[in-house]
Amino acid sequence: MSELTLYVDANYASPWALSVFVALEEKQLPFQLATKLLSKKETFDAGFGARTKKIPALRRGDFWLAESMAITEYLAESFPFPEHPRLYPENLEERAMCREVQLWLRTDFMPIRQERPTSTLYFARASTPLSADALEATKKLIDAVEPLLAHGRPTLFAQWCIADVDLAVMLQRLNLNGTPLAPKLKAYAEANWARPSVAKWNALPRGNTQL
Repeated sequence: MSELTLYVDANYASPWALSVFVALEEKQLPFQLATKLLSKKETFDAGFGARTKKIPALRRGDFWLAESMAITEYLAESFPFPEHPRLYPENLEERAMCREVQLWLRTDFMPIRQERPTSTLYFARASTPLSADALEATKKLIDAVEPLLAHGRPTLFAQWCIADVDLAVMLQRLNLNGTPLAPKLKAYAEANWARPSVAKWNALPRGNTQL
């Protein structure tokens, strides 16, 4: 196995870096963690080989890959089950839904992401109420998610998948900043937040939010 290095923001505040970190941990793969200062444009340094100049980025030998979903799918295919635990469900429809949820969370709900940024999960909580746009986005999220979690499990499907961490982060943006959630949604978000791979990311040392 070639050495794996995951490059993330220096404050460990990106939800997409969290997703890749969790994928590596869940796959039980040895890897190094390296940080880049976005404020100093360190992803444009000569030695940083990600084509998009973005993080998270994964390096495996001479191969570089950015974009969190591209990385998690690459890990799923490069280190398949049963030698390594699954990141995506075995069932075709569930696997498609897992990817659907991942993409949905990356391309929608901008008002929530702007008003409840990931920094509020690790540093100071939000101090202002949600705007009308954010409340509308919250209702849209909850209306879609409640049927998916009606079973009361701490996972979308019978087994954990990588979309569980992404969805839990979105729900925690609300939960940790005082927006009431239905008990099943709250329990789901908090169970995934406490998952060992996620807790390991959450325990990383964090400094100034302006890095």
